[in-house]
Formats: sequence, structure tokens, C-alpha cells
Amino acid sequence: MNEINWLNVALSFLGGFGLFLFGMEYMGEGLQKAAGSKMKNLLGVLTNNRLLGVLVGAGVTALIQSSSATTVMVVGFVNAGLMSLKQAVGVIMGANVGTTVTAWIVSLGEWTSFLKPAVLAPICIIIGVVLTMFAKRQHIKHIGQILFGFGALFLGLETMSTAAEPLSGLEEVRNLFVILGSNPILGIITGAIVTAVIQSSSASVGILQALAIAALVPWNSAIYIILGQNIGTCITAILSSIGASKNAKRAATIHFLFNFLGSVVFAIIAFIGFGWIAPNLGSQTIDVTQISIVHTIFNIMNTVLLFPFAGILVTLAETIITGKDDLDEGELKHLDERILETPSFAVENAVKEVVRMGNIALQNVQAAKEALFEENEKKIEEVFEREKVINQLQHGINHYLVKLTNTTISEKEHTIVTGLFHTVSDIERVGDHAENLAELAQNLIEQELSFSDKAKQELQEIIETATSCFEMSMRAYEFSDKAIAQKALPIEDKVDRMETKLRSRHMKRLADNTCNSVAGIVFLDVVSNVERISDHACNIAQTILDDNKSLTSEDVNYSTF
Repeated sequence: MNEINWLNVALSFLGGFGLFLFGMEYMGEGLQKAAGSKMKNLLGVLTNNRLLGVLVGAGVTALIQSSSATTVMVVGFVNAGLMSLKQAVGVIMGANVGTTVTAWIVSLGEWTSFLKPAVLAPICIIIGVVLTMFAKRQHIKHIGQILFGFGALFLGLETMSTAAEPLSGLEEVRNLFVILGSNPILGIITGAIVTAVIQSSSASVGILQALAIAALVPWNSAIYIILGQNIGTCITAILSSIGASKNAKRAATIHFLFNFLGSVVFAIIAFIGFGWIAPNLGSQTIDVTQISIVHTIFNIMNTVLLFPFAGILVTLAETIITGKDDLDEGELKHLDERILETPSFAVENAVKEVVRMGNIALQNVQAAKEALFEENEKKIEEVFEREKVINQLQHGINHYLVKLTNTTISEKEHTIVTGLFHTVSDIERVGDHAENLAELAQNLIEQELSFSDKAKQELQEIIETATSCFEMSMRAYEFSDKAIAQKALPIEDKVDRMETKLRSRHMKRLADNTCNSVAGIVFLDVVSNVERISDHACNIAQTILDDNKSLTSEDVNYSTF
């Protein structure tokens, strides 16, 4: 037998593995883009019905081709308060089922000669390149990306299996798999370590299938390694939960408990089966399709077995991770970098966070009004403190939006994101004007000044009108409702007319010496700030009416984020 060039084998196998990983990720990106808004709609399905959660988890994982990415996303949702632990446990179970799709894709080559990697990979890559480069419709380009990723995945698999072929004649390699098969703990540890290192159970199953093509893997070692892979994939979510909220850590703990307990149960069953029920099966070579079947049966049966005990898993996680988080209103509630793994969800959550920021600014406008008319110093301090929160949110949201623009979002989603920059800026300016009103209220208190009853009545009317305009604009933005946005525009026009009328009346009062001149200046400043609040509210409504028009390069100064 010819001597094996270990360097060539290692380089070829690692190169094929890299191509396999790239194809898997690139295909997942194409699937996400093709799914578009359907990905966002999946979040709306999440209720306390755990069965629906399982279906959502399986669907999302099938789209993004990674259970690790789905679980990390779940950790992000829980951290952002968008998902409860009861909802999370169902999605985590479903993610394990959805991850079996990749293994079945790899198995296609065993079913017919046309579907073999060596035949299918070049065809998919050629068609994918043509569609991606020359198609004009975005949907067709996304299909091209899926096909190219599919071809790259198959080409990587072919390269790995070809590199492993020379090892099939080595007794040492066969003995290694015999040892892993005869020692369940060692086999499970091997699968867990490999998966933990590459942080993808789909990829590690792909490696196992490539070795199976080279007829290197017996049944017993394959099963124990697969069980270990399901434990090793938990490391991604565990690492992701570091620095997150208590509930996010509990979600990662649930993922580990689910996979660990299931692996232990099935390892015992496999040990009994290979030891007494079918002792000859363990030493027989397993093929690629059989690996897919074992992988699928384990994940489905594990879900069926532990599904009734989901509540107990939640209780265990809460027992292991105790305590509560300190809440900070200035922290991003709906945004989490883990959610960037699935940009469609991230766009939806960015809108929610901007709406939350708008509601905080609305609270400040109302508090500033009360401070102005009640001469309430406590309300003034509330406005100042809340303004710090608004500024903190602006900074955090803008940073997140910049990162979001660098992900694989669709053209429509990119338009929404760029429109969010406008809205965040308008909301922050509303907060500034509310702060200005509080400062004017403070000046009145310090100088022991007050408005006449007529002036108070006029200011009350214009502030309530402007507040109504802002409130309506934020509601339109929250629900992307053009009808509500359209109603906000005439209210802003009314504020403009009121400002002109109030200035004229007040100038007459000043000329007639019927009001204090210093208080008169404060009156005009209040009217000016209130009118600017309605202007920014109008901008927000107009963004909805213009379908979140894109920003030009002059609109966004990225260096300030």
C-alpha cells in the first residue's frame, strides 16, 4: 500500500470542510432573503402554545441551516424580553429537529447517481452564478444564492470524502472508531468536543457523513458521536449568554439540559441495544443516509420524550440560575446582537425599540407640560433624568442600526433601517424640546413668575394639540399605518396656525403692557418649542407615508455613532 501523505490529506479535508461551512452559511443566507417578511411573521406565531414553538424553531432552523444560530437568537429574544422561558423551551426543541435538514441534504448523493456531489455540485454552482450575476429580480438572485451555496456545500463534502478515502485502508483509523464505539463515554466526549470547537452540530454531522462515505464509521461509534454532537452544540448558546440577563442564561441552561438529558437516555438505550439486542450491528459500517435517519430519529424522539416535561426544564433552569436582574430603562430592551443572526427579526425588533424610545419621549413631553402649569420641581427633575435615558437609547439604537446595515438584509429591509435613522433623530429632538420646556418651567419658578389665565389656556391648547400629533405619529409608526399617519399631518398644520395666532395675540398683550415682559419671553419660547415638537412628529408620520424612504450619505453621520 502506498504511503499516505498526511499533510495533503489534512489540507484537503480542512479545505473541503471550509467549503462545506461556507456553502451551508451562504445557502442559509439565501433562504433567509428568499423568506423575507415570512421570517418576521414567524415571531408572531409564538404564543404559550409550546407545540407552535416547536414548529417555529424547526422552521427557522431549516431556513438558517443552524440550530446553534437559532438557539443564540432565542437567547437574544429572552434577553430582550421578547420571549418567555416557556416559549423559548418549545423553540429550542424545534431547533434540534430543524437541524436534521442539513444531514438529509448531504444524503442526497446516496439515492441516485445524478444527486452525487461530484455531479450535482458543478451544476448548482454554474446555475447559481448565472442567476446571481445576470438576474434582474431580487427573488431570482436569492434562488441563485441558494443554489450556489448548495453546490459549494456538496463540493466541500466531495472534497472531504475524497481526502478521507486513503484512511479507509489503515487499521489504526478503524481501531480508533472501534474504541469510540465500544466506549460510549469516549464517543460522546469526542462528538461533543468536535462540535464545541466548530460550534455547529450540522457541520460536525457533515464531517461524520464524509467519513462514512469513505466507509470508516461503524454504527456504534456513529451513534455515540451523534449524541455527543448534540451536547457540544450547546456551547454556542452558553457562550452567547455570558453577560446577558438571568433569563437569557436560563434559556441557554434549558438548551443544555434538554440535549444532555436526551443524550444520556438514548446512550443507555444504545448501549443496551449494541450489548444484548443486536451485538453484530455495532461493528457494521454505517452509510450517509443511515446517519441522517439516526440523527433525525434521535432529535424527534428526544423532543417527544421531553416535551411533556418542558415546565420541569424551566423550573430546573430557574433553580440553577437564581436571582433577578437590575432594570435600567436606558438599556436596549428589544435589541440584542444575538438577534443579528437572523436580520429579518432584528429589523422588526429595531422598530419596536424605536417605538419604545418614542413613548419615553412622549412621557417627557407630558411631564414637561405638567411641570410648566403646576410649577412642579419634581416633574422637572423627572424630565431631566428621562432625557438622559432618551440620549442613551439614541446612541445604542444607532450603533445597532449601523451593525444591522452590514448584515444580509433585503433591499426593502434596508430601506426600513435607513428610515429608522431619521425617526430616531426626530424622537431625540422631541426629547430635547421637552427638556427645554422643563428648563423654561424652572426659570418661571426661580424668578417667581407665572402666566395669566388666558396665556395658560392658550398654551394648554397648543401643547395638547402638538402632543396629540406626536402620539398619533408614533402609533402610525408602531403599526406602519398610513391612515393614522395621514391624520397626523393636518394636526401639525393646525399647530402652525395656532403658533402664528398665539404670537400675534401675545405681541399685542406685550404692546398693551397687560403681561410681564420676562414671562412673555418665556411664553414665546414655549410656543416655539411646542411647534418644533409637532414638526418632528410630522417628519415621523411622513416617513411612514414615504415607505421609510432611504437616506442619502449626507443624512447619516456614521462617525458619531
